[in-house]
Amino acid sequence: MDTLSYKTVSVNKEKAEKKWFIVDATDKHVGRLASTVAKVIRGKHKPSYTPHADCGDNIIIINAEKVSFSGNKIAAKTYTRYTGYPGGQRFTTVDELLKSHPERILEKAVRGMLPKNALGRALYRNLRVYAGTTHNHDAQNPEILNIDSLK
Repeated sequence: MDTLSYKTVSVNKEKAEKKWFIVDATDKHVGRLASTVAKVIRGKHKPSYTPHADCGDNIIIINAEKVSFSGNKIAAKTYTRYTGYPGGQRFTTVDELLKSHPERILEKAVRGMLPKNALGRALYRNLRVYAGTTHNHDAQNPEILNIDSLK
């Protein structure tokens, strides 16, 4: 019997077939959108998923300023950051962040759903978020990804 036929084949970064996708964030809930995007960036939607390698796809999110929140999260939810100095804890609400940097809301949501190690930092580089409809990745020939079809 040939035992090599039973060998599990793992995909590495060089052999992964990576694609570029565009996701429109208009009227999508932030958490549900971020979890699906994190799954695609990680590569869990592919049959060749390998947990220890960057085998996911690249995602471009457009219209980040048009995301929606359930409940009263726009007024109640706060983001915390620390300047590094004593007493330097700063708080920002979702409403303030939507007005100043709307792309950071989705960046923080997706980053929190990726692994907290070197692989997660490498996977995070596969995400591009833009507030408007224009982006500068036309050369990659991105396909439109329907988030509702992935579950």
